[in-house]
Amino acid sequence: MAGAVSALFLLDIKGRCLISRHYRGDISSVEAERFFTKLLENEEDIEAQGPVVFDNGVSHIFIQHNNVYLMAVSRQNCNVASLIVFLHKLASVFEYYFEELVEESLRDNFVVVYELLDEMMDFGYPQYTEATILSQFIKTDAYRLEAAQRPPMAVTNAVSWRNEGIFYKKNEVFLDVVESVNILVNSNRQLIRSEVGGALKMRTCLSGMPECKLGLNDRVLMDAQDRSTKGKSIDLEDIRFHQCVRLARYEKDRTISFIPPDGSFDLMTYRISTQVKPLIWVEAQIEKHARSRIEMLVKARSQFRERSNATNVQISIPVPSDATKPIVRTTMGSASYAPEHDSLIWRIRSFPGDKEYMLGAEFRLPSVAYEDATPNRKTPIRVKFEIPYFTVSGIQVRHLKVIEKSAYQTLPWVRYITMAGEYEIRLQ
Repeated sequence: MAGAVSALFLLDIKGRCLISRHYRGDISSVEAERFFTKLLENEEDIEAQGPVVFDNGVSHIFIQHNNVYLMAVSRQNCNVASLIVFLHKLASVFEYYFEELVEESLRDNFVVVYELLDEMMDFGYPQYTEATILSQFIKTDAYRLEAAQRPPMAVTNAVSWRNEGIFYKKNEVFLDVVESVNILVNSNRQLIRSEVGGALKMRTCLSGMPECKLGLNDRVLMDAQDRSTKGKSIDLEDIRFHQCVRLARYEKDRTISFIPPDGSFDLMTYRISTQVKPLIWVEAQIEKHARSRIEMLVKARSQFRERSNATNVQISIPVPSDATKPIVRTTMGSASYAPEHDSLIWRIRSFPGDKEYMLGAEFRLPSVAYEDATPNRKTPIRVKFEIPYFTVSGIQVRHLKVIEKSAYQTLPWVRYITMAGEYEIRLQ
């Protein structure tokens, strides 16, 4: 078993201790505060050191959240990665209780903070980190807490993320497969970065303690089952699961089996490094006429299948910061000048596949320019869009099953959405 945490410290932006909780009695508060204050004297050292600092036989693991530092200190050989995750969980629990985690919220709610620190860590070992479970027996108004109140079953149950006794008249499961396309095109119209990031977002309204099984067109699974000829398979990278997924089962036969939390959560995130053709290709021709005006012609072409339809398309085209009085013409959609962002925003509500639209614009420029004026920034064209019922990677949900002892009927709903992530096209 990995080493235990000696103490937890909540410090302000200057390294002064706001709240501390000692679990093993082998760390002095003065010593930890003095070390951290010395570390903060030079911010460059913090960036160079990272979130872990080892000093004089003591490990200091810390993260920053707004104007507060959360720090775990240990004299033992502890699991640093798990403690960093715990500190982030601790910050999310504080935000659940106080809405915003700042120095003032800790000072105003120190009683609740101590109760949370006692429940979330026992003798230096992390325990419960789910805010929805903790909120059932730790109330924000401490004087209302009844001493005889029993903790919920989820605290003593192996399934700590779900309560027992949940009931719905209509049992439904909603699964959204959301993919973000990250693309960077240089000024020579060459694709220099292409990546797809995806997430399986679920919302469950299920009674009891159901077990769900999800099957994807994963290449490893389909090859093992000799299904490579029955459909397209994909290679998933950097897969991250919610804690409810049985990892041992997944490693054994690639089956995603889990007892879901109640409500909304991200079941899985993944990444696919593949050469993706830009779904919406944008070309811009810009012509400057001395110091009087600037003309631009922008073409937008959809490069996906005809039966798909992109919605809420927004193309942000950079313009000089001193441009004024735009005259804009479009073959589809509407365009508006946003001087606060030095850009012309072209909005198209519906963009079918294999279509091309054009925008023409003319801007006035001042006849006099300052010699010490800052040069225009090389801002790229940025594109935003959503394509429902479409995934660029080809991922498919082969089956979504719900198994429960009472054998009730379940309505599973699966939806696919592709949207633009960091989608940029450079002009120069």
